[in-house]
Amino acid sequence: MEKSDLMGRIISWNDAAAFCREKHLGGQTIVFTNGVFDLLHRGHVEYLAEARSLGDYLLVGVNDDESARQLGKGDGRPVNSEDDRLIVIAALESVDLVVLFQQATPLDLIELLQPDVLVKGSDYAEEDVVGGKEVKERGGEVVLVPLRTGYSSTQLLERIRSAHTGPAAVD
Repeated sequence: MEKSDLMGRIISWNDAAAFCREKHLGGQTIVFTNGVFDLLHRGHVEYLAEARSLGDYLLVGVNDDESARQLGKGDGRPVNSEDDRLIVIAALESVDLVVLFQQATPLDLIELLQPDVLVKGSDYAEEDVVGGKEVKERGGEVVLVPLRTGYSSTQLLERIRSAHTGPAAVD
């Protein structure tokens, strides 16, 4: 993968930090969220669109393959490589920039970027959102976006694995 992927939307930590500093100086709001985003589905797309609506720019941290495997999502996960997941997320209209992270949590990245709004799904309790305390201490906010019932990568993968007659059985 090259930096030029999708018009420079996939960037390094240093470039993301410089972007955030510049936008903060201009009084603009930075929204940050993170995840594996393995098998992209409607729930992801709507979640990211809602996150984007909370500020001027949406930056998305994507787990690298190793940190994704450490999350215990199951055998063979992630299904899609980090490069593929970065490209797919960067292609979404709601996403401004994408950054890969290798750590077990995005805390170091959150502290570097200093987003104004930190977004996670409503399956989290606010006090359990990694980086939430730090964002709030700087005057930012943590927003829990309601999850779309029936949409998860795990459920999608189970449907695919249980299909007996190929793509027609998976709608």
